[in-house]
Amino acid sequence: MEKKSSRDRDGEMGGGAAHARPLPPPSRAHPPPPPPRPRIEPIDREKTCPLLLRVFTKIGSHHKPEDFAVRGKEPKDEVQIYTWKDATLRELTDLVKEVAPEARRRNAKLSFAFVYPDKHGRFVLRVVGMTHSSGRRPDDLKALAELNFQIGDYLDVAIM
Repeated sequence: MEKKSSRDRDGEMGGGAAHARPLPPPSRAHPPPPPPRPRIEPIDREKTCPLLLRVFTKIGSHHKPEDFAVRGKEPKDEVQIYTWKDATLRELTDLVKEVAPEARRRNAKLSFAFVYPDKHGRFVLRVVGMTHSSGRRPDDLKALAELNFQIGDYLDVAIM
């Protein structure tokens, strides 16, 4: 059985690296700035049905992912909020402050995390931002959709 050789575009024998162009020297300039955060299209809240967001609050730390493992036996400190995917962490902070007196303190910090099952069915807790009860922070303007929230995810809020 005869072995045929492959030829590249120019008809030369392929062999790889011997004919490759050298790479240019590395640039010493500053790296390019990060791309701007993608802005989501605003939702017409008059015409779009809200989603049910199950919010679990805890003083001092986040819940453990295992706390969500059994359906129907989630943590008891639940607040159900109807909202939209364009809701910001500041909007959610204000809603949590209405039901959790500890979140109203001047120096309170609220850490937000999504809780969802991974591809193996184990729950994962992913911290997505932090706000302060009083004063504005960069994370205040982050919307659920920007943070890759999926309908059905839980929101865990640690109040510190």
